[in-house]
Amino acid sequence: MTYVLAVHGGAGVIAGDTAQEPYHAGLRAALAAGGAVLRAGGSAVAAVAAAVAALEDCPLFNAGRGAVFTADETHELDAGIMDGATLRAGALAGARHIRNPILAANAIMDDGRFVLLAGAGADRFAADAGLARVDNGYFSTPQRHAQLLGVRGLDPDSTALDHSAPEVALRDARRFGTVGAVALDAAGNLAAATSTGGMTNKRPGRIGDTPLVGAGVYANNASCAVSATGTGEHFIRACVAHDIHARMAYGGHGVARAAHDCIGGPLADLGGEGGVIALGRDGTLAMPFNSRGMYRGWLRDDAPAQTRIFREDEDRPALAP
Repeated sequence: MTYVLAVHGGAGVIAGDTAQEPYHAGLRAALAAGGAVLRAGGSAVAAVAAAVAALEDCPLFNAGRGAVFTADETHELDAGIMDGATLRAGALAGARHIRNPILAANAIMDDGRFVLLAGAGADRFAADAGLARVDNGYFSTPQRHAQLLGVRGLDPDSTALDHSAPEVALRDARRFGTVGAVALDAAGNLAAATSTGGMTNKRPGRIGDTPLVGAGVYANNASCAVSATGTGEHFIRACVAHDIHARMAYGGHGVARAAHDCIGGPLADLGGEGGVIALGRDGTLAMPFNSRGMYRGWLRDDAPAQTRIFREDEDRPALAP
């Protein structure tokens, strides 16, 4: 049996003095959840859904519980999932009452009548599917509310980034907290999943790349599985996830070259910041990013899980599980 799983918990400006172990623990929990599925012979789709659901349940990451606030001091959640074997996909945007948005995205994919549902329609679909429903306040944490107020600075009515705000708030605002997972299962099938609460103080109704097939999520057994995190508008304009696939499918590039060239080329040229986890059909894994850091982790078969945060961590051993 051969399988691979990788996860990310967002990218951006990550302070070196931030307590790191809780983030490593959150990543390991997600790897354990998805790895258990793969170890039991489960599908790549089931594995990425389980891994992302675990990240949604961890309040440290900007997805599910712990999602950032909109300018209206509410939470609007986006998620997307794709099956590389069939090219089926499911996604939702602007949901407000689904405890685990990735599970709703998976249910949308399984339903098959549509790919993307938004707002109240997504919430209603999830309720009809029997998925856990919560009050919008469930997603709130004191840390996220303080982050919102810090970004606003002295103007509580502002929906723009106030650069007079404390540096810690500005740093947190540039932390792109999307979470995601990619997997290759024992049958050779690929899958990708991505989930987010969006950007701090975002305009209500704003949707980024996360639920968009080819931008924030993509999987195709002919090439790769990709989950993205970063400045969503740039990832949409560069069609990042599909561009990596296209470089492989039409240019004959390996996944590492395709992913690095996309992040360092079209995305950077547009002024975009962030990164991806990209998994090739041969099991090769690439995790390029052009930001200060990216929460990330991976496992292969029964090998110990590895987790990293900063670029310079690549040559350091991962923290023990």
